[in-house]
Amino acid sequence: MKLELLLRFAGLLQLSLLTAGASMSKVTGMREQLAKLSPFLQQLFWVYLGYIGYVLTAFGVLTLVNAEALAAGGTLARSVCVFIGLFWLGRLGVQFFVFDVRPYLTSRWLRLGYHATTVVFVCLTVVYGWAAWKGGRP
Repeated sequence: MKLELLLRFAGLLQLSLLTAGASMSKVTGMREQLAKLSPFLQQLFWVYLGYIGYVLTAFGVLTLVNAEALAAGGTLARSVCVFIGLFWLGRLGVQFFVFDVRPYLTSRWLRLGYHATTVVFVCLTVVYGWAAWKGGRP
């Protein structure tokens, strides 16, 4: 499969994660849980969540718009792919070693969604890693 096409798919995957993030808020009762915190910590949490959404949107849009350049493998393109690949590798580490989501996986659909996001994180790590390594090479 052509690297440019894989990068475009990765861009779409990142944008689709915004939907998963929005549904997570409802599943975890995030608003009710945050209401127990001080106003500053509530604001801090929402700002962090907003920045995560901004980063996912930026990664997705930048990848969709620049897939050809990223696949071509110039120095900047490879650097961007390394950065995004490491971002997703780090997110995988959090998925496996930090978060304990078992109390929230109360239905088959929630378990399926959780495992699907894990697959997406793996795919994103692999696609950007491959683009960083292979970019521009035949």
